[in-house]
Amino acid sequence: MGEFCRVEKEGRLTIVTIERPDVMNALHPPGNFELAEAFDDFASDSEQWVAIITGAGDRAFSAGNDLKYQASGGKMGGPKSGFAGLTARFDNSKPVIAAVNGLAMGGGFEIALACDLIIAAENAIFALPEPRVGLAALAGGIHRLPREIGMKQAMGMLLTGRRVPAAEGQQLGFVNEVVPQGQALTAAKQWAAQILECAPISVRASKEAAMQGMAAESLEAAIKGRYDQISALYASEDFIEGPSAFSEKRAPNWKGR
Repeated sequence: MGEFCRVEKEGRLTIVTIERPDVMNALHPPGNFELAEAFDDFASDSEQWVAIITGAGDRAFSAGNDLKYQASGGKMGGPKSGFAGLTARFDNSKPVIAAVNGLAMGGGFEIALACDLIIAAENAIFALPEPRVGLAALAGGIHRLPREIGMKQAMGMLLTGRRVPAAEGQQLGFVNEVVPQGQALTAAKQWAAQILECAPISVRASKEAAMQGMAAESLEAAIKGRYDQISALYASEDFIEGPSAFSEKRAPNWKGR
């Protein structure tokens, strides 16, 4: 366990918990660097296939940037991989799930948006309130939110800083599932278990192609694009194991290579 986050491994699953409940899991540069190290380890560990990020306690997933630390004149700056070591981590093909308990404000919401799935407790609240304090959601929120829910709905949040409850977040399309308070991590583990039933290299290939394909100039260009993880899939042991297990009516033994 680090000073500002806790990392646990359950089989192929890595669980990262932001541990600053006294400031509603708001993050300052030391916390961001520590989280970046945790996700560096996850990304480089061939034995870890899925990650979950959550916040300690039930009041907040993360209240975002620690403004009091910033106002106090504390040394600023952050890791190349972005806020919480995630918002600028564009080379990670492994799935990451956000288990959101309580407030996900500003940078906290941007952490969740940088994840592949968002599982939210009923008490979760999402917002990008930066304009209310003279800032802007520059850790990816301005660009990710319109891509996920459309420009008009995104502008409704970006230009007002309004708070969106979990149920509305699901209606808008950025929340995958809403669960009772206190159950976000449990539900996220259930989603992770479903992912872990699949071939990990297929999961990585699917994520990479979907994400990179979004930047293609057309659907045709996206479909015809070349993706490293797709190439790795075709050359993998799992590419043979999947059909073999199906034909032999047994559970597959995925190698992840």
